[in-house]
Amino acid sequence: SCSYQRFVNCYRCFYKLQPQLTRSIYDQFISQLQASIKEEIQEVKNEGNLEGLFSSLDKIVEEAKDREEPAWRPSGIPEQDVRSTMVPYFLKHRSHLRRILREKEEENRKMAESVLMGRDRIAELQQLIHAHQQAWQ
Repeated sequence: SCSYQRFVNCYRCFYKLQPQLTRSIYDQFISQLQASIKEEIQEVKNEGNLEGLFSSLDKIVEEAKDREEPAWRPSGIPEQDVRSTMVPYFLKHRSHLRRILREKEEENRKMAESVLMGRDRIAELQQLIHAHQQAWQ
């Protein structure tokens, strides 16, 4: 299977030495993982009372209506949930980066002006030196 091949790729050196043992370890790992997952699912089912949990969540949302920021609840659509939490963060980060960019552009503009003024001053000094040199000769 594909997952076994990935397992073998991860433990290639061990597989080359003892392929049967590698397969045995993989089979044990998979069976223990499946048993653990089934056990977790059964615990959730046994704890059950999901309706009660959802109603308590609704109660929390009702209590939080007076707050400026409403209580967050997953919509059941992962893309929408991620978007609802990440977009405000990214917008804030983007405005921060834009402000830094404006500051750097202004700093660069001032530096460019300073460089141009320095070049002009160098040109003036070169002309002055040239004039003094001509007068000296």
